[in-house]
Amino acid sequence: MAATKRKRRGGLAVQAKKPKRNEKDTKQPAKLRDMAEEAEEEERDRIPGPVCKGKWKNKERILIFSSRGINFRTRHLMQDLRMLMPHSKADTKMDRKDKLFVINEVCEMKNCNKCIYFEAKKKQDLYMWLSNSPHGPSAKFLVQNIHTLAELKMTGNCLKGSRPLLSFDPAFDESPHYTLLKELLIQIFSTPRYHPKSQPFVDHVFTFTILDNRIWFRNFQIIEEDAALVEIGPRFVLNLIKIFQGSFGGPTLYENPHYQSPNMHRRIVRSITAAKYKEKQQVKDAQKMKKKEPKTILPHDPTADVFVPPAEEKPIEIQWVKPEPKVDLKARKKRIYKRQRKMKQKMNSRNAK
Repeated sequence: MAATKRKRRGGLAVQAKKPKRNEKDTKQPAKLRDMAEEAEEEERDRIPGPVCKGKWKNKERILIFSSRGINFRTRHLMQDLRMLMPHSKADTKMDRKDKLFVINEVCEMKNCNKCIYFEAKKKQDLYMWLSNSPHGPSAKFLVQNIHTLAELKMTGNCLKGSRPLLSFDPAFDESPHYTLLKELLIQIFSTPRYHPKSQPFVDHVFTFTILDNRIWFRNFQIIEEDAALVEIGPRFVLNLIKIFQGSFGGPTLYENPHYQSPNMHRRIVRSITAAKYKEKQQVKDAQKMKKKEPKTILPHDPTADVFVPPAEEKPIEIQWVKPEPKVDLKARKKRIYKRQRKMKQKMNSRNAK
């Protein structure tokens, strides 16, 4: 519709004048069309990137916290796991007097559906709980041989918040309890795609290996396209204790028959050292008793001197003259001293008169 104008005095509407077209204005739409065609051709030739923007669908959130009484090594390990997993959340330390079922309520308050809980006992033993809150299952492990990112042995480095590859030992598919643990580890350690805090890069690998009835965790950096790896850390060993049907409790699905508690291990070590000490003491006592025993005289064996050559016979000398008596110097000195004493006694008695 054409624009219209009304007169102030009120009259009929007068049609507005149309703007004059210049030659420049006629050339602009042609240029826009050419630019659009060029952009379409570039989009056709462009290779799409490996990761594009998408919707965050997998809303997995992990709560990582611990009980009171942990040492510095456990605290550093917990901080390393929080840094490696951008979909994790933190919370304050839980009191050891509280029951483990309280953790499900904490996860609900923090809007988390998975949990990694570190439980310290006797200031030297560390236990790890991996749980699917609130319905389960859950697994309890004994953590051994901890090495953190801050140690100088780990020379690798990776981008903070990048997504890891998960590598599992083929032994995870051989037994049902390891298959269950594999699914639990995948859901906990894999960073959800398009997570707001994650980076769209894959530059490190989490490896889970089964050796000596334990799960060995390692973290490697991918430094080249030919899959050359350098260890970053942290590293630790998980010794499985039990798998429960519920979250932090419930019926026991699996119990490790090869598990030995740290208290029992320390007791065995002490008993071995005590047995060695007792053995040494018994050897010393036996040696003392052997020294005190009278020496047994063995009977002479007549066949022992069969091959011994006979000794030379010495000539027998007969002494016809009686030897002179030996002078005893000590007895002579005693006699002299006696005479001197007697003489002194006589002199003293005369002076006294």
